[in-house]
Amino acid sequence: MGNRSNRRQFIQGTAAAGIGYWVAGGVAAEPSKSPNEKIRFACIGIGGKGDSDSDHAAVVGDIVAICDVRESQLEGKAKKGPFAKAKKYTDFRKMFEELGNSIDAVTVSTPDHTHAVAAAMAIKNGKHVYCQKPLTHSIYEARVLGELAHKHGVKTQMGNQGTALTGVRQAAQLIKGGSLGTVKEVHVWTNRPIWPQGIDVKRPSDTPEPIGVNWDSFIGPAKMRPYHPSYFGLGWRGFWDFGTGALGDMACHTMNMPFMGLNLRHPTSVEAEADEHNKETYPKSAKIKFEFPELDGRAALQVYWYDGGRLPSSEVMMGAKTDNSGCIVIGEKGALYSPNDYGAIYQLLPRDNFKDFKKPEWTFRKPPSGNNDLGQMKELAEAITGGGEATANFPDYAGPLTETILLGNLAIWSGKKIEWDAKNMKATNAPELELLVKHEYREGWSL
Repeated sequence: MGNRSNRRQFIQGTAAAGIGYWVAGGVAAEPSKSPNEKIRFACIGIGGKGDSDSDHAAVVGDIVAICDVRESQLEGKAKKGPFAKAKKYTDFRKMFEELGNSIDAVTVSTPDHTHAVAAAMAIKNGKHVYCQKPLTHSIYEARVLGELAHKHGVKTQMGNQGTALTGVRQAAQLIKGGSLGTVKEVHVWTNRPIWPQGIDVKRPSDTPEPIGVNWDSFIGPAKMRPYHPSYFGLGWRGFWDFGTGALGDMACHTMNMPFMGLNLRHPTSVEAEADEHNKETYPKSAKIKFEFPELDGRAALQVYWYDGGRLPSSEVMMGAKTDNSGCIVIGEKGALYSPNDYGAIYQLLPRDNFKDFKKPEWTFRKPPSGNNDLGQMKELAEAITGGGEATANFPDYAGPLTETILLGNLAIWSGKKIEWDAKNMKATNAPELELLVKHEYREGWSL
């Protein structure tokens, strides 16, 4: 532990300057160029989104370990130069046990249900963490990761990549600065799911586990079930035990901009209209309504979520076309419409209301250079080497955003309006939802 702490202090102490929080501006420290100061990354999950996450970690640091439940994935990644010398694992618990002080930071790009267990283990071992969205599989896990990151003093970042785009922060600045006046409604939609949901699933009882797959590690904290190929690829997103459905997949992107501009945390109720589902997979489509009370001068408002082909009405859209994904924030002076997953491209409606519009003074933190994914990884590296916090850090941003979003799935499961006590993480009128709020974990895989 002493060696790890000393090295972390060395990395931070050699940076030129610190960076402030996302609302504070400030000067970002350049990641160290010295080989002795390189951040040593272990990458957990290297397929799918994990492929680019690990590639970007290799840009800002050295890769000392890679972990994936599929041996073929490990062998393929090891053929790429930055990963050639990395130790290979199919169980991240063994990786932490063996490498210990050889790791400074980790990326977590696994199915949703293992995010919290992997990230919590890393944080408790003093590692900085970049974790894919949604931050966790349950509301309780999101709260715990924020508390752990604060307690252990590590730097964290959730992988909702659009946060690193200038357009997202500009749009949030307009909303926060009052350009729309008092905001009363937000509507957010997506073309997801693009994987099977709302399907009749009969779990196989005799499907043999494939050679080269660590099935126990894939199941992780969930209840054990027989292997089936439908859980791989994007399939796991549609299952309650592994994913968080269309809402969990995309709302950390499409709801991110209004969350940033309106501080959308601590809703008091949520209700959903959804197709029937068997509580094995998420429904084919849903519409969810969140109620937010007044908060720190921001007026009370409603937020509506649509997926599976459901869309806002033409009246809500003020004549604008609804593309595959988007968001419209409606205020007393007009609306801000983004036809973009990330909220980075936007226009003000109706145009006549904003003929003489002048952008408010920029007070938000300037994004790092690089594309949206690499920019986020650079921001985490700057936090590690220079102090300060990354924008989508767990305690102040990613945790609260994830808590808000995942509340919608409680309403989908229950089929009734949920009254929510955010402070205590309790559905006050639905105690039967406790196991969705706070999971039970398989032995050996708890937080």
